Amino acid sequence: MLMDMGTPLLFLLLLTSSRLLVTVSANFNNDVDITWGNERAKILDNGQQLQLTLDRTSGCGFQSKAEYLFAKIDMQIKLVPGNSAGTVTAYYLSSQGPKHDEIDFEFLGNLSGDPYIMHTNVFAQGLGNREQQFYLWFDPTLDFHTYSVLWTSNQIIFSVDGTPVRVFKKREKELGEVDNNYHYPKSQAMRIYSSLWNADDWATRGGLVKTDWSKAPFVASFRNFNAAISSSNFAEEALDSNQEQKLQWVRNNYMIYDYCADTKRFPQGPPPECK
Repeated sequence: MLMDMGTPLLFLLLLTSSRLLVTVSANFNNDVDITWGNERAKILDNGQQLQLTLDRTSGCGFQSKAEYLFAKIDMQIKLVPGNSAGTVTAYYLSSQGPKHDEIDFEFLGNLSGDPYIMHTNVFAQGLGNREQQFYLWFDPTLDFHTYSVLWTSNQIIFSVDGTPVRVFKKREKELGEVDNNYHYPKSQAMRIYSSLWNADDWATRGGLVKTDWSKAPFVASFRNFNAAISSSNFAEEALDSNQEQKLQWVRNNYMIYDYCADTKRFPQGPPPECK
């Protein structure tokens, strides 16, 4: 479901797997609002590209004018190159209010030559703490790569260049009786947000490596934002065997943190949804 469309968008109707999809190809001039940072956020190429800049004074950010309730969201991002330690590039969906829902990608900057950390999280009814982190298997600063969220009424799939890296399933019916803190984001429409900001108190090696402001300004670039909305809410979407193999390849080789395996954090055992 697409809500609050605001200014006109380009709609392409596709018939896929017997479901009607609406693909919304965004023009940044029409379809996002620069929310903070003033001139540090720039829309270029007649709306086809957007740049976020961080300097010693401030970062910046934008949000979509549209809200979404179940969708497939794609964004191509080229992350801050070189020594980006202390910086965070965030790209996420979120509703508003104290019991908000949220689906997160965050990219934690690094010293030149070290891998970026891709941080993922899911919030529902204001409760998060479901972090999983990965190294990327390529240099995300050399070119644009596609970071996707498929949010359905049954599951959330995080993907990078079409390769699934994480699946978060709806299990409220199964877990509601044993875990009152388990919720699935299913009823609050969310906007898309992105920002580039200084987080050197925690972002790189737990805050041990600070931002080198002599390298500023730091720049992250965005293009080819697309949103696909289905009349059936993608309810039956599932990974095929090839995607399952790719998912396991990423998790076996590039996952560096999983809240489900954090015995220090959960000495009495992991949350029920992990089992």
